[in-house]
Amino acid sequence: MMNVRIEQATEKDVPLLLTLIRGLAEYERLADSVSATEGRLSASLFGEHPYAEALIAYEHEKPVAYAIYFFTYSSFVGLPGLYLEDLFVLPDSRGSGIGRQLFTVLAKRAIERGCYRMEWAVLNWNEPAIRFYESLGAEPMNEWTVYRLSEKEMEILAGRW
Repeated sequence: MMNVRIEQATEKDVPLLLTLIRGLAEYERLADSVSATEGRLSASLFGEHPYAEALIAYEHEKPVAYAIYFFTYSSFVGLPGLYLEDLFVLPDSRGSGIGRQLFTVLAKRAIERGCYRMEWAVLNWNEPAIRFYESLGAEPMNEWTVYRLSEKEMEILAGRW
């Protein structure tokens, strides 16, 4: 295993996180979808009411990966879960075990906080990620379909449009 250090992100890491988020968006062919700003990330990750947390992986002191996660809740089980919003490893560092190390830290964090599961989504075309997730023992939840209301649709529903 190479020299990898994983740290909880702090507010000083916001510019780095935004750069890594843009890298993930480019990889996922969604670069035009990124509207996050340093201000938004700072407020939502480190403000009065943090909505998510972030980890950054460093390889020989160079940032090479990140993960953003938050906690969900299952009424059926009565326990929280950890939802992995993003996990991204820079192309030059893929295949070296950094993603697995991030998942290990996340699994430990989920257990420490009393979570009964971890979940995330993956694009259907992202075969390398799917193979990686399956190598961890993860299973696809094929019987579920994800739905989304975007900002405009929420505004319409709320009667503000």
